[in-house]
Amino acid sequence: MAKSLYETLGVSENATQDEIKKAYRKLARKYHPDINKSPEAQEKFKEINAAYEVLSDPEKKAKYDQFGDQMFGGQSFSDFAHSQGPGVDLDEILRAVFGGGGFGGFSSGGFSSGGFSSGGFGSSGFSSRGGFGSSGFGGGYGTPNLDKKIAITVPFITSVIGGKHHITLDNGESFDIKIPAGIKTGKTLRVRGKGNSYQGHRGDLLITVTVAPSPEYERRGDDLYKTIDVPLKTALFGGKIEVETPEKKVTLKVPKNTKNGQKFRLKDKGFPKAGGGRGNMYLVANVILPDVDSLSSELKECLEKLPS
Repeated sequence: MAKSLYETLGVSENATQDEIKKAYRKLARKYHPDINKSPEAQEKFKEINAAYEVLSDPEKKAKYDQFGDQMFGGQSFSDFAHSQGPGVDLDEILRAVFGGGGFGGFSSGGFSSGGFSSGGFGSSGFSSRGGFGSSGFGGGYGTPNLDKKIAITVPFITSVIGGKHHITLDNGESFDIKIPAGIKTGKTLRVRGKGNSYQGHRGDLLITVTVAPSPEYERRGDDLYKTIDVPLKTALFGGKIEVETPEKKVTLKVPKNTKNGQKFRLKDKGFPKAGGGRGNMYLVANVILPDVDSLSSELKECLEKLPS
């Protein structure tokens, strides 16, 4: 009597539960769609799970050992599943074959609210039957990955002081997320319960952030640099100018004889540091020279008499 479910797991009909468990775990790693991207992997993975769900359950195994592949019309389980058409729901097949409550959406004997349950993957760690654990959908072995990935670009100022960013998903759902101060390009934010849905469960939304460049600020490590225009008169004789920073406007005292390119430090006004605190902000003077034609004739004459 042919018993193809054993062949699916690559074990003998006399295999112990430990041997069945070991074979299942090995094949699950090999064919999980998150690891194996071949077109056949997903269907193979379903068959492996189905075989394990039957052979790891004493009642189902006893029934299968009695009737073998006659339960699938004399075909191997693989051929039987493929004969049902693409995207076949093995849950429905096994429910029909074994009767009763069946697999219940791969619940009692297969997919549970936290991944595979007692017959497969447990809610955390390896279950009593030897499945891979996960905290839920979205990456656990044996479950569809319900995490959804998107990318956003946030303004440079938001990366410095934090703020909100509006998200609109392709399903029309719209909401705001919090952008923490100090976020950097490449950082991934996780929003719980905003991913894809499957059988009443929903994964998370994974948001990869890119920080837009700024025409005003340059970031060097945790320090910020900004070029500020300083009128020639203020540079020569000193004075005060107002400067916009990411958080507020400040008044900068400019000493006399300020040179072009001279830097002024604003302590703790830079980029937030990972361990707390902030870098510094450096204001770089750009001394503005007046148009010579706008000068009075007396001033031009005086300047022309100065030594080179």
